[in-house]
Amino acid sequence: MTIQKIAVIGAGQMGNGIAHVCALAGHDILLHDVSSDRINSGIATITGNMTRQISSGRISEEQRETALDRISAAVTLEEVGTADLIIESATEKEEVKSKIFENVTPHLADHTYLATNTSSISITRLAAATDRPERFMGVHFMNPVPVMELVELVRGIATDDETFEAMHSLVERLGKQSSTAEDFPAFIVNRILVPMINEAVYTLYEGVSTVEGIDKAMHLGANHRMGPFQLADFIGLDTCLAIMQVLYDGLADTKYRPCPLLVKYVEAGWLGRKTKRGFYDYTGDAPVPTR
Repeated sequence: MTIQKIAVIGAGQMGNGIAHVCALAGHDILLHDVSSDRINSGIATITGNMTRQISSGRISEEQRETALDRISAAVTLEEVGTADLIIESATEKEEVKSKIFENVTPHLADHTYLATNTSSISITRLAAATDRPERFMGVHFMNPVPVMELVELVRGIATDDETFEAMHSLVERLGKQSSTAEDFPAFIVNRILVPMINEAVYTLYEGVSTVEGIDKAMHLGANHRMGPFQLADFIGLDTCLAIMQVLYDGLADTKYRPCPLLVKYVEAGWLGRKTKRGFYDYTGDAPVPTR
């Protein structure tokens, strides 16, 4: 079947980015979150990001207006259930995601596909919270969604071929490229990336160098676009910790033990750019290392 109407559950950074690219690709979008304020904030972010795309010459004013007209607020799960495809993009906590799928399942049309944007959690377990594990899979976009080209496609144990082909075709229509991963903790990108960030935190924790020194070394010495602490603050330290915990619990290997310093930053509420403080302080004109 052709996917035309897409519902995105979660209007935060990832969810509004997914809605953004799907709307530009010609899909009708239902954007849902726990409150109207959060939905409206997500739509405002999309509007601002599309305006920046006009300034950079990536899209036209006409494309922006047409795409924004395709995006509607969906306050209830009954509205969400009318979509051809539902993409969940809530916080990276399994109990939250599972509850969302349990709650939306009674409202689904027979043909509706389900997808999760999880960056680390078992697709098979999330699918088990629904009545259609064969029509469920992981569709993991990279952050920021309008800029990054890759989408990880992850099948659960029950995902059927029709669902995989439908998601693969969708990714192509969005102008992105896909990489297929097995349903192992953190899949491909975060299985490699987040332990590197965790090791950078250990390097700081053990006094090998400073935040600035480590970021400079990896930026100039390894040709990374961002140092690991800049990247961690961009991702969100709570998300980095959640992924490390999934790896540690799922693979039972001590090399995935979250660094105690990362835990402390999250406990302090220093989560990175979204809270204006992480490994850098963002309250001034320029970021300043906090350690």
